[in-house]
Amino acid sequence: MSLLLLGSIVVEVVLIIHAIKTGRNFLWVWVLLLLPGAGSVAYIAVELVPELFRSSTARRTARGMKRALDPGANLRRYENEARVTGDVASRQRYADELARHGRYDEAIGVYRQILTGLYAQDPNIMLGLAKAQFGKGDATAARTTLDELVRLNPDFRSPEGHLLYARALEVEGNVAKALEEYKALAPSYPGAEASVRYAQLLKAQGQSAEAATIARELLEQARIAPAHYRRAQRPWLESAQRLAAGH
Repeated sequence: MSLLLLGSIVVEVVLIIHAIKTGRNFLWVWVLLLLPGAGSVAYIAVELVPELFRSSTARRTARGMKRALDPGANLRRYENEARVTGDVASRQRYADELARHGRYDEAIGVYRQILTGLYAQDPNIMLGLAKAQFGKGDATAARTTLDELVRLNPDFRSPEGHLLYARALEVEGNVAKALEEYKALAPSYPGAEASVRYAQLLKAQGQSAEAATIARELLEQARIAPAHYRRAQRPWLESAQRLAAGH
């Protein structure tokens, strides 16, 4: 028996098992049995491919491929939407995308344009502005914007904004305040970045033992976390491993 024929039989058996286990119409079993090769192609095309592209993983992969092939597609689309509709939401999306592309001065300009009227104190727009300012390399401007955000919106909560505030303080050289902010944020931050940055700053200040302790605690929590969390946080967890080992 040739390897090609053997492979075809194996594929048919696997597809029949899949059809039965997933409750597909039993006619598929007959199609697969009576139409070797063609039946397998039909089953894959009709049943498996649409299911694959409905999955969130497949959609994320497709989006990633699209961005890789045409990284400016979203920027062009959001620019066009902002120009045509002119509403705050579309201009905010455009500013966010400009910042993602590293065009910080343009992003800052758009954010400032929409921080007027009813949206003059909008916390999400102010946070976008602070992120663009920090990305540009102006930590003091970012920290000032965040201070104003908190003053105007005392009930607003954003782990991302809190982390940005701590980072801005660190870049400004206000180490004591930065450590205080990292310490307050790390236990509740939805990811490993805050804890790792806290440990890294402690180590830079000569507090290696405390930094290693924080890193080991983070790694222990990650060990029992879902696999998708560990995958998403891999770069930070690898940094934590180095800190835990004293490197």
